[in-house]
Amino acid sequence: METSIVRKKTKEIQIGNKKIGAGNPVLIQSMTNTKTEDVKGTIDQIQRLTSAGCDIIRCAVPTMEAAEALEEIKKGITIPLVADIHFDYRLAIAAMEHGADKIRINPGNIGSKEKIKAVIDVAKERNIPIRVGVNSGSLEKNLVEKYNGVTAEGIVESALDKVHMIEDMGYDNLVISIKSSDVLMCVKAHELIADKTDYPLHVGITESGTVTSGNIKSAMGLGMILGQGIGDTIRVSLTGDPLEEIKSAKIILRTLGLRKGGIEVVSCPTCGRTQIDLIGLANQVENMVADIPLDLKVAVMGCVVNGPGEAREADIGIAGGIGEGLLIKHGEVYKKVKEEELLEALRYELLHWSE
Repeated sequence: METSIVRKKTKEIQIGNKKIGAGNPVLIQSMTNTKTEDVKGTIDQIQRLTSAGCDIIRCAVPTMEAAEALEEIKKGITIPLVADIHFDYRLAIAAMEHGADKIRINPGNIGSKEKIKAVIDVAKERNIPIRVGVNSGSLEKNLVEKYNGVTAEGIVESALDKVHMIEDMGYDNLVISIKSSDVLMCVKAHELIADKTDYPLHVGITESGTVTSGNIKSAMGLGMILGQGIGDTIRVSLTGDPLEEIKSAKIILRTLGLRKGGIEVVSCPTCGRTQIDLIGLANQVENMVADIPLDLKVAVMGCVVNGPGEAREADIGIAGGIGEGLLIKHGEVYKKVKEEELLEALRYELLHWSE
């Protein structure tokens, strides 16, 4: 799929073995929900997320034990590791000393300028990028008063104030993150900041909610932001299994033409003509193709009307007939099989697609 989106030019930043900004692909991030001190559990989850398509992973570092655990976690993973730090500058320093590829801080809750500078000095010494994160919920009181409430303008001013403070300390290896659970406020904030800085932007709708509501809010917000060429990394923040975040992020990027590869599944809504268990079959197909590395569109249709007809743009599709299943290629019935053999027939065709 070709994209007509023109990406905004941002500075290139190296994070571990990945590069963001400067036209590099938009990368997918997620965050572990294991206890970081549980090294094995955390590594296992990161490996599952990596297999699903996660490019960069973030771990909470609320304790010194968690900071020290990063060293062992790094040995068991292949993607860059970001340490999420709040309040205690010593945890940020320890995380970098134990192998974090990037740290995420909100300078506003780290404390004095001396403490922030201590963090910056270590980052500078090790050339470790810092993600400067500001959320609408943590906006400073003076900015709330200045703008008569929490606003996009206030979020942007807060973030840039912190960026300028770090720049004044002699460091510019930075990524900016400005998030809100208010979708339209978040979109406006990104539009404003994109015109004021060339640092890479990490984009997401924070605290977006459960898998259902969070996916809708994230798709709308990220679609509006990414559609303007804004954003270098994304996270779909969901209250659920982090694997769901990766699935959703991949679909958002693929839908916008910002990522190629992976099978896109399209399926029709059910109606009175449906001849098969379409809901169950569509979910089975989506799970089955998740790890098949083909750049294809697969259609799952409930009847012969939607099958050869509306599935014409798909590379391959399956549909229910009367007592039989149909395999369809580019709108033409290719093969008839027993209804209960549809899934296996599709799997066989996909596994032998390039032969």
